[in-house]
Amino acid sequence: MRKLLFWLMALVALPVAALTAETKAEAQAALDRGFAWLRGAQQADGSWSDRRFPGMSALALWAMANADSDANKDAIAKAEAYIVSCAQPDGGIYVPIPGRRGSGLGNYNTCLCLTALHAAGGKERHPQTLLNARAYVASTQIETAGLHEGGFGYDKSSPRAYTDLNNTFYAVEAMRLTADVEEVRPGGKRVDIDWDKAKRYILSMQQAEGTDAGGFLYNRETPREGETLRSYGSMTYAGLLAMLHCQLSRDDPRVRSALQWLGKHWSTDENAGQGNQGLYFYYDVLARALDAAQVDKLPLEGGGEVDWREELVRAILKRQKPDGSWVNTSNRYWEGDPALSTSYALLALTVVLEDE
Repeated sequence: MRKLLFWLMALVALPVAALTAETKAEAQAALDRGFAWLRGAQQADGSWSDRRFPGMSALALWAMANADSDANKDAIAKAEAYIVSCAQPDGGIYVPIPGRRGSGLGNYNTCLCLTALHAAGGKERHPQTLLNARAYVASTQIETAGLHEGGFGYDKSSPRAYTDLNNTFYAVEAMRLTADVEEVRPGGKRVDIDWDKAKRYILSMQQAEGTDAGGFLYNRETPREGETLRSYGSMTYAGLLAMLHCQLSRDDPRVRSALQWLGKHWSTDENAGQGNQGLYFYYDVLARALDAAQVDKLPLEGGGEVDWREELVRAILKRQKPDGSWVNTSNRYWEGDPALSTSYALLALTVVLEDE
């Protein structure tokens, strides 16, 4: 209890942190090299990586849109055209893959494409595509009472109800960040998700007690024999950001509990609880979650605090390849693809540099 009280008091008035001049200059140079690599890796149709999954290209577009650099304008225009070409009659932005489990990962891809197109100015250039995508995402929310109610899975055509925090996080983020598109919907009737149900689902993924209290789970599917459900870093940052999108305040005890778990498990060397797996997604969601929570220095469990921006940027910089890209030695979650890992790294850097 004494540690908890110390932590809560420390979070109330955190000092404003800024990158050192040296780190800021190096981060900007790394951004420039990273975007140059991405531009060179873009395919003729405007995509990156596997064309069957436009969400991967959307991450690159999102990073470029955040950077607001004239050097990326042509690449952004080509990426927009490619993503819009993947829009389906049902409003989703994905590529159907008949016979594949999860088909084209409709919800996952649509959420990323919706968010990225909006960030790139799609409200003005592609309003109907965004409106259709919002309607599609809303239609994928599970309404059936039970374990999955309020959550989102990979694909609404799945023969069984399935949800997880990762898909749900991307869905609530997409719907919150693109809400202003509803201002131009014909007829004036807004489309949205059930935010109360989404919030309940998200909170059901947070561990309420024990040594893992405050951390978030990927899902609550029954584990294999001998395994236990456990929290890990990227999902806890995703859970934190999802709670904020559901308009829980930073003073909410569940938000504070998540931040306390993150202070207990702080690391830029690994995705806490998963090692090198999903490391670049971890960097991306870490930056966006702590920035949204207005945390300047994160209190640590043993006392003291960490300048998370400086440490995060340093961790990303030291992993950049000579050609400007990033890649994970672990290919779980597809991060062996340099376009994907590079997009995540650039997204994280753009968040930090935007604060400067």
